Order: sequence, then structure tokens, then C-alpha cells
Amino acid sequence: MTQVNDPAPNPHATAEEVKAAFDDPKLANLLYHDWEAGTYDEKWSISYDERCISYATDVFNAVAGEDGQPYPTAMELGSGTGFFLLNLMQGGVIKKGSVTDLSPGMVQVALRNAENLGLDVDGRVADAERIPYEDNSFDLVVGHAVLHHIPDVRAAFAEVLRVLKPGGRFVFAGEPTKVGDFYARKLGQITWYLTTNLTKLPVLNGWRRPQEELDESSRAAALEAVVDIHTFDPSDLESMAKGAGAQDVRAVTEEFAAALAGWPIRTFEAAVPQEKLTLRWRLFAYRLWLRLSALDKKLLAKVLPRELFYNVMITGTKRS
Repeated sequence: MTQVNDPAPNPHATAEEVKAAFDDPKLANLLYHDWEAGTYDEKWSISYDERCISYATDVFNAVAGEDGQPYPTAMELGSGTGFFLLNLMQGGVIKKGSVTDLSPGMVQVALRNAENLGLDVDGRVADAERIPYEDNSFDLVVGHAVLHHIPDVRAAFAEVLRVLKPGGRFVFAGEPTKVGDFYARKLGQITWYLTTNLTKLPVLNGWRRPQEELDESSRAAALEAVVDIHTFDPSDLESMAKGAGAQDVRAVTEEFAAALAGWPIRTFEAAVPQEKLTLRWRLFAYRLWLRLSALDKKLLAKVLPRELFYNVMITGTKRS
């Protein structure tokens, strides 16, 4: 489905636009995500099969439970390529969906993914602080790794509550905690430095991506530092949602051991040619993540403060 009257994607920003984006977080998000839209699923190992269906539904149920499913209507805020919404629909959590994103390129890819999956989804280019839907439109609003891109998170929560029906629920997942973001970025920087320098050695040169690709990734990473506006303390995030008028607010954190291993792995994968990442490697990385995630859930979540974990998830409802 093609969205009407929405702007077209701009995947090739000019140098002037990129320069201006460093002083404009919304422009930075638009340019960065239009730039990334075509390769985003591959970069983050996003799929629409049982692997990601299970992940999305497990994350959703961990914070919101299974009551109320399936939700008749749902909107994803900052949908990207549709990862969270589309996999929740396939998992039976949602019947009909709407994708929204500041990036026209991301909305375009999300709608294409939905069409390929045969899912009932419409989409709009949307600013999270001014959602282009009527009051009381949805039974559920979801988002994954979106709140930390939004300049005014409290205003976004207020808009979410406006478009929710009375008694409707929101669920946001994949948001970086303050502590988690610190160690994830450090691990990523160290891994990028080691990989891009060690692959200069003749014996490892076959593992080196072309320099122009590495330079482009470095420029994207520089812009990524602008688009990632916030990190969150779980208690502060709960306070923002309550301050916007939400009730039954609850934040849960996940991924400590999984993040300590996952960020170096993801960075390594971004720094080497994709053809070097064999099925055997991908299965190893996925199975390691599963084992460490199980360790996080079964043991570490019971003994460590929630602030140490990388991801924070939050849910709440609109007053009936």
C-alpha cells in the first residue's frame, strides 16, 4: 500500500543536509533512517520467521502479559522496517496494524514487508510528537528502539495516550539504559577499531571490507551519535509515562550477558564482508545469544539491579 501525500524517501543526503543534521535531531533521524532503510533488516539480522516472531512475542509478553490478545488494532510508532509490529501480528498478538515512522524510506520498506507477508497493514510518515491519527484510534500502540530517538519523550507519551482507545495499552521495548548504553558503545568502538586495523594485515586482508564502505559506515556511525538522543533510567522512564497521564505503568529490563557478547558480535559483522559470515557463524552467534539471554532471565535478572541491563521495556494503559 502506498501512503498518500507523504514525502518521498531521500536515501542520498547531500553533504549540506548531513552538516545541517548535526544541529537538528529530527533531520538527523530522517536522513539516517532513509539512508539505512534498504539494508536495515540485513544489518540487524531482522527476519519475519519463527526466530523473530518468538523474540517479539516473548518480549511483548514479558512486560505486558497475554491478556487482551489478540488486539483488534495496533500502531507501531517509529516502526522502522516493521520488525516489532509485523512479527507480533504473525505471532497472533495483533489483528490489524498501522506503521508510522519519521523516515519515508522506513515506512516504504515496512509496507513492502507487510505486503510480502500478506498482513493487513497501512502506513504513514509521522512525527512521534504529532501522530497523524484521530483520538481513540487504536487498542494498542507498540514501539521497538524508538523512544531514544524522540526529542520530547513526554510529548510522545501524551500523543500515544491520545490515539489509544480508553483502556488501551502501549508497549515500548528495546530502549537503551544509561549503564547499558555506556558499555555497549565502548565494546562496539573497541571491536570496530580492532577489526578494521587487524584486517589491514596481509594474512587477514580477505576479511577487510572496501575502504569506501568502511568510510561510509563511519559517517553513518557519526550521524548515529546524533540520532540516539536519550538513554534511560528505568525509574525515570516510568515517571515520564505517568507524568503524561498513563496508568498501570511498569518497566522491565533485559540483556546483560547477552549484550556484553552481542554488541561486539554485531560490530564485527558490520566491519567484515557479508560473504564471510557463513551460516555456521550465524547459527553460532544466534545460539550464543539464546544461551546468554536464558542466563540473564533465569539467574542474572534475579540478582543484579535492573539498571545494569542493556534494554528497558515499558508498558502502561490509558484511563478507561
